Amino acid sequence: MTESPQKNLWQDQWYPVAYLRDLNPKKPTRFHLLAEPLVLWFDRQEGFWKAFSDRCPHRLASLSEGRINANGELECPYHGWSFNGSGNCVNLPQSSSKLPSSVRANCREFATATGQGLLFVFSGDSNQASNQAIPLVPVLDEPDWFLQDTFRDLPYDSITMLENVLDVSHVPFTHHATVGKRTNAGPVELEVLDEGPQGFVGLWQEGPRQGRLGAQHTTFQAPALMWHDLTAKGFARILTVVYATPTTAGNCRLFARFPFKFDKPITAKLLALRPMWLQHIGNNLVLEDDQIFLHHQERNLNAAGGSSALAKACYLPTSADKYVIAFHRWINSYAGLPFPNTDLAAELSRDALLDRYNTHTKSCASCSSALKRLEFLDSISPWLAIGLIVAAFGSQTLVLKGSLLLLAIIMFGIGQQIKRWIKLLRIGDGLPPRNQA
Repeated sequence: MTESPQKNLWQDQWYPVAYLRDLNPKKPTRFHLLAEPLVLWFDRQEGFWKAFSDRCPHRLASLSEGRINANGELECPYHGWSFNGSGNCVNLPQSSSKLPSSVRANCREFATATGQGLLFVFSGDSNQASNQAIPLVPVLDEPDWFLQDTFRDLPYDSITMLENVLDVSHVPFTHHATVGKRTNAGPVELEVLDEGPQGFVGLWQEGPRQGRLGAQHTTFQAPALMWHDLTAKGFARILTVVYATPTTAGNCRLFARFPFKFDKPITAKLLALRPMWLQHIGNNLVLEDDQIFLHHQERNLNAAGGSSALAKACYLPTSADKYVIAFHRWINSYAGLPFPNTDLAAELSRDALLDRYNTHTKSCASCSSALKRLEFLDSISPWLAIGLIVAAFGSQTLVLKGSLLLLAIIMFGIGQQIKRWIKLLRIGDGLPPRNQA
């Protein structure tokens, strides 16, 4: 039996908490990191993003429900106490005397950093943050990458998420008719080349699609980053980058990045024409290919004894599971669990598992803006169609009447598509394409 690791490697680490483009510098944002509620806010005086414990030291109100006042300070919504970028109380409206000198009047500040378009927060003592490197993917600092990325708050933990993306053999089946095909399935011979407390690196010599794309290299950088790297000759170098930030027990925030370095630059220019919110609708569809059964699988493994009981609970006879086995070996030998001795919450309903609005759209600058625009268009499109029909019947010429009626039909079709997009920004349909093709 594997002994429990003496140190929990999930603690005292840098984790991404948001894409910088999705944060509003005029408003505070709430986020959970390893069950600690944080408030993220932009300090205008320093010109940098800050992270505090989301509890006012006065009466423990959520600072994220407050505002950034005219002085650029974080102001508590309950009694108006205000804090500067160092967490010091700089205004106490209820007192006519000087500000309190006690450290109890200050907020706990967490170290923050930015890199590759992400805001990172250090989960432990901010004085120790400089001892840990920010988990970035080195090659993304090179020029000429075309980057597509997304995020979603998932109803399963970081372990389940990382286990899933390290499992390359599930793609042809789970994601059939989205990003995979069953006909591409075949033997998967994985090699673990090096492993230790820092994670592991692996090689799939044949690579996806029965070798048609070339060899795929995999890196798991402990505790919450992994990426696949392959070069498809004549097309592009392709990475799949995943961060799984532990938020609360049984939940994580996924940051998925899809960098391409195309052989033909025109490919990137064409892909850039698609709006980000439309790309995110497609990303959410792919995530929901396995969203429901991963939520259940996590509870099944937990009931069977968890990661330490993997070999007994699961039958893993092929080389295709080598990365999964190596990942759990890292957990049991070095890392421990992100939320030890914590029970999972009750199983969620199917509708809750398919919720896109609360798990993505409302926190995504592109999707939330698109939703507002689409809802406005949805409110006026029926009236535009009716106006065209009225104008058609009032027309004196057959050609104009026919043209106006055709425009009304087109407007009706556009209205129906707008309604579909609105729905897809709010909730998934729960009908994975693999079960329909």
